[in-house]
Amino acid sequence: MNLYKHVSESINKKLGATVNLEVPRNRDFGDFATNAAMVMAKSTGKNPRELAGDIAEKIAELPFIAETSVAGPGFINIKLRDDFIWDAAGAKSDTTASEIKKIDLDYGGYNVGKALHIGHLRTTIVGDTFNRIAKSLGHKTKSYNHIGDWGRPMGLIIAWILENGMPESAAELNKIYPASTARAKEDEAWLQHAKEVTAGLQAGDAKYREIYDAFMKISLAQMDEVLRRLNVLPFDATMGERGVAEYVADTQKILESKKLLVESDGAMIVNVKRDDDTAPMPPLMFRTSSDTQTYAAADLSAIYYRNKTDNPDIIGYFTDSRQNLHFNQVFRAAKLADITQAELFHTGFGALTGADGKPFKTRDGGVAELLDILDTATDAVRERVAAAGKTLPDDTIAAIALAAVKFNDLLHDVRADYIFDPNQITSFEGRTGPYILYTAVRLNSILRKADDTAAAKMGEMTTDERNLLIEILDFERTVQSAFDNRATDMIANYAYDLCQLVNTFYHNCPILRDDVDSATRTQRLHIARIARDTLTRAIDLMGLVVPDEM
Repeated sequence: MNLYKHVSESINKKLGATVNLEVPRNRDFGDFATNAAMVMAKSTGKNPRELAGDIAEKIAELPFIAETSVAGPGFINIKLRDDFIWDAAGAKSDTTASEIKKIDLDYGGYNVGKALHIGHLRTTIVGDTFNRIAKSLGHKTKSYNHIGDWGRPMGLIIAWILENGMPESAAELNKIYPASTARAKEDEAWLQHAKEVTAGLQAGDAKYREIYDAFMKISLAQMDEVLRRLNVLPFDATMGERGVAEYVADTQKILESKKLLVESDGAMIVNVKRDDDTAPMPPLMFRTSSDTQTYAAADLSAIYYRNKTDNPDIIGYFTDSRQNLHFNQVFRAAKLADITQAELFHTGFGALTGADGKPFKTRDGGVAELLDILDTATDAVRERVAAAGKTLPDDTIAAIALAAVKFNDLLHDVRADYIFDPNQITSFEGRTGPYILYTAVRLNSILRKADDTAAAKMGEMTTDERNLLIEILDFERTVQSAFDNRATDMIANYAYDLCQLVNTFYHNCPILRDDVDSATRTQRLHIARIARDTLTRAIDLMGLVVPDEM
């Protein structure tokens, strides 16, 4: 049950007015509160506190309300009945959205011929988690890995291979682009050659295409291995600039028919600036002066393709925030040309930094590859486990490291920078992924040892039991809010808050101790089971893996 929605809608119907509910920081005052009387007092001409008393009496008539009270100048505190909370928490949870949408999601965005680096971490983790959230609500999603596979980097790589031969491994392939790029900065003729190769590839040159297809296999295999280690859902489509290239002509025709495409210094642009813009808004470049396809043309043509084939209600992108301007331009051009009626959104994320606040680097000072991040966390977990005098299987170490990295990423507002500190994120205490997993492992252990599935009846509930059930009942609202606000951090923070209440419940409400009577034990096992199931759902949304032991 979405507890907040149920209570809010019931109160609104009872009062015949819209009432905004709040959750008090201190639940001793109540489960919900509202300042409705203070808001309505002006229009009714009544004293806020007196009006609050009248409203509180009406709210108290609802069958799931235990009591209401008025505080201060007119705040109304609301407490729910314990039996209502018990029954609601034990009922089957359903997060299905009231209106199902078709959603195309664009994340990943890896570059062919290059190792996945630190900048790809957040697009993968945040995009995958949002995809999972949308699916859990019943939305029909299609995930796209819009790879960089058609621009000048391809020309630089092919030119190098023509001269030096085909690489035999991903490690060898990954060295080519940096080397060719460095040479192009020193050698104008080499740069011009790469540009010509790029144009030839895009024009269909057979020899260039053969080389391209050969190193593409190596690069895609490398991507698949990283995705496996990150435990993300497989992409529904790996389709980048090359895949949408055949739709660029159709997109261009639309722009021309709308008289939106204009020539500027040999390039073709679309002016997207509005009269009310206060910040600079440069035009979108559709084709360069050398007549090659641009990133903007690819993204605009991708919208055209997706609208034509998928007809989605929503198209969402997850990339570095440095692309905010780019997507603003693309979205404006798409709407000006009436290419799609879909809602378009872009979630731009902040950077991952080291403990010093500067861009995270490898120990030798280089740009960190994505697998470097996982390896660094894995080493930190292994050292921490060894220091504690424990021995854990490699797959358990890997699961803990993965949780450390992904939870730390999801915990923060996606738009903000955050610190990657291997020692901090691998702690088994505090706001960390290992803490989340440890709590799940603890619940699983209790339920295995008890091996008791007897039907539970509600007896007198302690404050800790009640608070835990209330938090469990906030799961559905949290998932919907995370989707509505494109805020994956809401799931991570919910998981942490739930774990804190689980561990307080564990310490203050003994379950398997000999002096606990059978009725109380069965009741607490019931609560533990519901908490485990809810936490597992939150963990699944984040793409974490719960080990058998820790």
